[in-house]
Parts: sequence; structure tokens; C-alpha cells
Amino acid sequence: MSDDKKKLGTRAPLGIKRTVEAGKVKQSFSHGRSNTVVVEVKKRRILKPGDAAPEPKEEAKKPEETKAAPEKKAPEPKKAAPRKKTEAEEIAERKAMQEKLVREAEEARMAALEESRRRDDQAKDRKSKEEAERAEANRKAEEEAAKKAEEDAKKAAEDAQKQAAAEADAQREEPHGHRKAAPAKKADSKKGHDKGRPAPDRRSGKLTVNRALRGGDGGRARSLAALKRKREKEKRAQSHSGPREKQYRDVVVPESITVAELAKRMGEKSADLVKSLFNMGMMVTINQNVDQDTAELLVNEFGHTVQRVSESDVDIDTSEDVDAEDTLKPRPPVVTIMGHVDHGKTSLLDAIRGADVAGHEAGGITQHIGAYQVTPKGGDPITFLDTPGHEAFTEMRARGANITDVAILVVAADDGLKPQTVEAINHIKAAEVPMIVAINKIDKDGANAQKVREELLQHEIIVEAMSGEVQDVEVSALKKTGIDKLLEAINLQAELLELKANPDRNADATVVEAKLDKGRGPVATVLVQRGTLKVGDTFVAGPAAGKVRALVDDHGKRVKEAGPAFPVEVLGLSSLPSAGDPFTVVENDQRAREVADYRQRKLDEKRTTSAPMSLDAMFAKKGSETISFPIIVKADVQGTAEAIVNALHKISTEEIEVRVLHSGVGAITESDVTLAASTGAPIIGFNVRPNAKAREVAKRDQVEFRYYDVIYHLTDWVKEAMAGELGPEIVEHVRGRAEVKQVFKSGKKDKAAGLLVVDGVIQKGFHARLTRDDVIVSKTTIASLRRFKDDVKEVEAGTECGVVLEDTNDIEPGDMLEVFEIEEKDRVL
Repeated sequence: MSDDKKKLGTRAPLGIKRTVEAGKVKQSFSHGRSNTVVVEVKKRRILKPGDAAPEPKEEAKKPEETKAAPEKKAPEPKKAAPRKKTEAEEIAERKAMQEKLVREAEEARMAALEESRRRDDQAKDRKSKEEAERAEANRKAEEEAAKKAEEDAKKAAEDAQKQAAAEADAQREEPHGHRKAAPAKKADSKKGHDKGRPAPDRRSGKLTVNRALRGGDGGRARSLAALKRKREKEKRAQSHSGPREKQYRDVVVPESITVAELAKRMGEKSADLVKSLFNMGMMVTINQNVDQDTAELLVNEFGHTVQRVSESDVDIDTSEDVDAEDTLKPRPPVVTIMGHVDHGKTSLLDAIRGADVAGHEAGGITQHIGAYQVTPKGGDPITFLDTPGHEAFTEMRARGANITDVAILVVAADDGLKPQTVEAINHIKAAEVPMIVAINKIDKDGANAQKVREELLQHEIIVEAMSGEVQDVEVSALKKTGIDKLLEAINLQAELLELKANPDRNADATVVEAKLDKGRGPVATVLVQRGTLKVGDTFVAGPAAGKVRALVDDHGKRVKEAGPAFPVEVLGLSSLPSAGDPFTVVENDQRAREVADYRQRKLDEKRTTSAPMSLDAMFAKKGSETISFPIIVKADVQGTAEAIVNALHKISTEEIEVRVLHSGVGAITESDVTLAASTGAPIIGFNVRPNAKAREVAKRDQVEFRYYDVIYHLTDWVKEAMAGELGPEIVEHVRGRAEVKQVFKSGKKDKAAGLLVVDGVIQKGFHARLTRDDVIVSKTTIASLRRFKDDVKEVEAGTECGVVLEDTNDIEPGDMLEVFEIEEKDRVL
């Protein structure tokens, strides 16, 4: 092994070797540039007498010769004989020599390591360069192969065309079938050519997915999405090669619109509209509203056509949407049961349905509007609405009458007409619906159906038994007698009405009741009036929008659709509507949100701008001392909450008024308790209870809870609480009047008045009121009462006496003294 190829990591042996070791050092610069520098490591050698000088290489001889040249000069003059070295000097010299040898050995080892590192770098560079060259060669070979294959294909196609042309010429020239051999020769030559050239796929190597996608072009594979975007870009470039023509539109402008919405309708940039408004002197943002006149200026400025519409046009008006006669089909009648409380309305419906409804109502009083569909044996289905009879539910009862076809007025045979019965009659007349009178409780003692018929005459209701047109049926809900006759009367009335609706359209319905269910969220009971309501329909109900997630019938079963006069519970509302709100199916979510937002805005405006009284009354009330009684109401359904609030407002008087801070549907929450704690208001829960967190906060803040399930008890407690807030009632009883005839001095400060008792009795200790020209001068009490210098307890009318009034000396002849007693009574609202 030569000296140039030493083992890696080996150390150069010490001894007689060549004096120069050649090595290279690689220098790296910026931008990937590098340079290789030759490094020589020289070792000094000491020759002793008798050693033979080795033959150095050409490169090493030159430096040695240059060093040896000065040694051949003239001999130096003789020096003095060297002195003998001491032992310490010899030790120092040997030590220096040893250090020099160690240093030279270390330099040799480092040079060897550098040499091996350089060789590794050269090998890596050479390998990477070879791989790059190999990859480049492969790529060029693939490109050449693909290009050659394409040329061969073109050439083969041309040869085939030429051969076909030659064969056609040969057939025309040799009709007897003798063909030329030239085309075969060409084919043979082509065959030989193809035989001598290997297949393109074998030359290009293994077929991969990337190579297949590239199609042999050797470039980077592009995704299908990138190719699709490229084609679309080319199409757009071709279609919009010139300047794009501006489109002018008809822009619908309501009474108020945001800048962003107006820009969207115009097809312009919002920034351009803001800039135009800025030039007009209006500093607005894209989310601010502009009025209709400003919007019209903007539309005209950008060259569009404006269409002014009222904001109310956004709302849905179903009155103008009338179905054609040929689309109408028969539908079941909607029957409302109305009457006075505890006259047996729900019990009558029990008897018809064969189910116990009243048993589930607190106190036997119906708190909600119930909607049920009943199919009698051998008859057509009938939809019943059961409305509450309590006076607090007047509005709910009115809503029930407005969506009904036939009204059944229930009157107890033993009780006759009551105030709420008269109220129900007025609602039925206002709704202009036919009436059937059901005289209930005929099985009770003291029942007198004829008396009921006579009382109905006072309200212009003449039953058939008295030669009128109103049907009347005597029934007993308890013993279920007369039920069949009542159903026959309903079917007869329905046939006369010829009730029809179009089921093949989007549904229009009315919200009968709404409640907040813990597991299902906002739930509304709706009665479909026309069309068919289906699962998945988008709808708007009052200020609430949503999508039908599920439909539940009155038996608790899920159904997929509900036709006309069919009551169902709807799940999927965004918020709670009010009882009586219209329920309309719309085409999409955007339309539903638009209508719901408009209705919510109108409700907010009504709530904030509606004045409960005139300005004069408001200023007059401002100076009065009316006490406010705050309260928070939570109920299980929306209609009940409204009825409770209306009933509480009716309790208010001039001295104290109910202030409902919040009314809602659902369980009592922590926010309700926080509001009550900050205002000192009690929380009334009607068929609802607080959750665990609310109970914890209420216990800490000492908030009062009141739970009720009958509205009578609720209003009675509120009346008592308000009376207690006012305190006992002060009642004055005037006992006598007297006229001041003369004024005397009584002691140093007080004055005594000589009186003539005009009316009643003057008694010591009574409260007194001194008036002068019918104007109250002072309120005081009688401290002393005398007659002829004798103290007396009382003085009757027609006699004279002297009195000393306490804490007042402003007495003049001619004044009137009114004496009265004060009595405290328990206040009753």
C-alpha cells in the first residue's frame, strides 16, 4: 500500500520518511461556491554522519536545495571551543525535543483526519453528481423516447394512409386482382424497424402512478383540481377577453336598509357606496341604516332603477292568497267549547273523547287551550278546542273563538248564565260563528233547562225549542247522556257550512298554544287551516322562525304530515311565539328570517313607544305617591303567562300598581333569581319550579318563591301582599263641628277659643281640624275642654264651651273647628 493511500485514522510512523505530505482542504463560500486548496505538511529531519539521504520527490527537492544552498558558502571563521553542557541544560534540551516530537505527531494526526474527511466529501460530491447526471440522463431519455414514440406513431399513420392509397390505386389499375409488392415491402421494412427498436415502456423503466399521470412528459404531476381550475381560467379569459359590461338592475328599496344590504342588491362594492355617502357628507359604516331617500340617491347615482316599497311589504299577507274552487276539498270542522268556569266544559270534552282531561288540570280548572281530534263511531273526524273559562283567560278565549267553525256554549242547568257565559256569547257573536247551546248538568237536583233557554233570550239567542235557529242539546257530562245528540248537531252544522280547504299547498296555521319543554325546547301547538304541514318545512310563527323537526298529534304519536283542521305540536322553533300568532310555511330560511326580524322589530317598537297613558295623566301621576309592587312571573306555557300578567295589571289601583319586571316561560333560572334579588321582587312560579342553581342562589340572597297551579290563589295572594304593602286603611269619622266665637289668653303662650257647638259632639282627645274660609289652617287635637270653668268630657250641639288646642295658637274668631275620630281598617283591594 502506497503512502498516498494511508488507512483512515492511522498515525504516520516516525522515522526516515518523505519530508512533505500533500493534502487538500475544501473551502466553502456563499451561494454554494467552494474551492480546494493544496496543503503541504513539512517535517524537519536531522541528518547524522553516516546516514544516507533518501531520494525525495520533485516537489520536496526544491525546498531542500534552497535550504542547502547557504550551507555551501565560504566556511565561517572558527569559533571558540564550545563549553561542556551542564546536566540541567541537557534535560531541558531533551524535554524541548520531546515536546517538539509530540507536537509534530499531533499535527500529522490532524492532517490525516483532514485528508480522510476530504476524501469522504469528494466521494459524496461525486456520488450526488453521478446521481443527478443519471436522473438527468433518464429524464432526457424518457423525453426522447416519448418524442420518438410520437414521431413513430405519426409516421405509422402516414405510412398506413400511403399504403391504403397505394392499394386503392393498385385495385383501379389491376382489376384482375394482381397487387404490387411495394406496400408489403414497406410494411416489412417498418416491421424490421420496429423489431430493431426496443419498446418505449421498457426503455423508460418501471411504469409508476406519477409517470402514468404525467403521460410521459417527464414534468411534475398536476392534480385534477388544478387542471380543472386551469380550464375554467382559460374559459373565463376567452369569455371576458374584453372589458366587462356593467349590469343595471331594478333595486327594491324599503323604508330603511343597511349600506351592506343595499350594495348587495345593487351588485356594487360596499366601499364604493360608503365613499359616495362620504362625498355627500354622511359618515356611515356598512352596517348602519340609511333612509329610503338616501338609498334612492345612491341607486340613481350608480345608474340603477329604484323601486320604493313599504317595510310592511316584507310581512306575509295570507288574506290576498285565495285558493281556486277546484282545489278545495272537504275538511273536518273545528269546534270550540266555551262557557263559564266550572260549568263542565272539560268534563263534556272528556265524555266525547273518552279520556280524562280535567283530572290532569289543577283544581279542575283548565289552564291551557287543549286541541284534540275525535272521530265518533260511524262519523267524520271533529277537532275540538277547549278554552279556559276563568276570567283571566279572556284573550285566550277570544283567540279560540277566532279560529273556530262552530262554538259550543256550555251552560250549567242548575246555575244559569254567569258573567263569563255572557262574555263568551259576545266573543262568539264577534267571531260570527254558528253556536250550539249545550245545557249541562241536567242530572243534578235543581236543574232547570227551560230557565236557561229563557235567560238566553236576554242576549238575543233563541233556541230551536223556542222556535229559533240555534240548536240546543241537554247533556250530562258525568253520566254521558245526550253526547250522541250533541255530535249529530255538530255534524249537521258542519254540513250546512260546507267546510273546505286546499290540502295541496304550503300550510297556513294558527298557534293555539306555546310552551318551553325542558327536553324538546320551544314547542307550539298549531291548528292547520289550509295546506299540509310536513316534517322539514321552513316556517315563520309570529316573531319566531324555524324548521319542522317533528310533528306530534294529540295522542302523543309522531306523524309525518298534518292536513287542514288537524292539531299538532311542532318542534323546531327558534323562540316562543304567542298564542294566536299566524304560522306560515315559507320557501326558504332567508325569507323566514326576514319576516321574523321584521315582526320582532315591530314588537320592540310597540313595547318601547306605546304609552300606557296620556301626557297629562303621566305628568299628574309623576307627582303622586303611587307605590310600585314589583313581581316576576314564570309559567309553563305562553298563553298562561300572558293571562297572569293581564290579571295582575287589573289588580292595580291608584295607590299601588303591579309592575311585572319579567314574565317568561319555563323553569325559574339563576338570572330570574338575580333580578329578583336586586329589585326585592317575589318570583311567582305557575306550574314551574326553580332549578338547583336557582335554589342555591335564592337561599343565599333570600329571594321569596311563590308556587301556584290555580290562578285564583295567585291573584288572591298578590292582593293580600299589595294590601300589606300599603298598610292599614285610615278612616275618618266626623263627630262634631263648632264655630270660634272669641279668643282668650290661656297662660303665657297658649290661647283658648270660645266655641259654639254647631253639630254633633265635641269630646276631649278627639282629632281636630281648624279651617278658615274653608281652608285648613292646622291639624291638631283638643288638649282641654271646659264649660263654665269646669273640665268636661264632651259638649253637645247648641251649647258653648272653651277649648285649648294643642300645638297651635293661630286661632281667630269665625274659624270653624271640625272634630273627628280615626279608625284603622285592614286594607282590601
